[in-house]
Amino acid sequence: MNIKRDCEGVDWELVSGILRTVGMAHHAPEVHQKAFENSQAVVFIYERDELIGFGRAISDRAYQAALYDVAILPEHQKKRLGTAIVNALLSDLPKCNVMLYAAPGKEDFYRKLGFRRMLTGMALFQNAAIMKARGFTD
Repeated sequence: MNIKRDCEGVDWELVSGILRTVGMAHHAPEVHQKAFENSQAVVFIYERDELIGFGRAISDRAYQAALYDVAILPEHQKKRLGTAIVNALLSDLPKCNVMLYAAPGKEDFYRKLGFRRMLTGMALFQNAAIMKARGFTD
């Protein structure tokens, strides 16, 4: 396993495809490229030369941060790779409150890493009806 901490040489078509495969929000490859390149921290995991997972974090670099797009190909899940991605991202966010929204059904994964459910979290999604149907909002 090889962990990469920059965006150089990333196949953005593959990033979009992995997000689609795992059932997460996905966009055109150039949109993902812009999002990752504008993030405070990025992590890409390769097995041999194959991209198998990734994640990113945005932050004000003072006290607030958020994790996004943490994804592992299904055949590589349950190998602690997601934990490696999250821990690598968190190491770049010292002294920050870190928020995220998990895909429905993945809450226990984040709970095991110390995350707790927020009682006051709110969201304004571009596709509110889709996010409600997928179980993200009430």
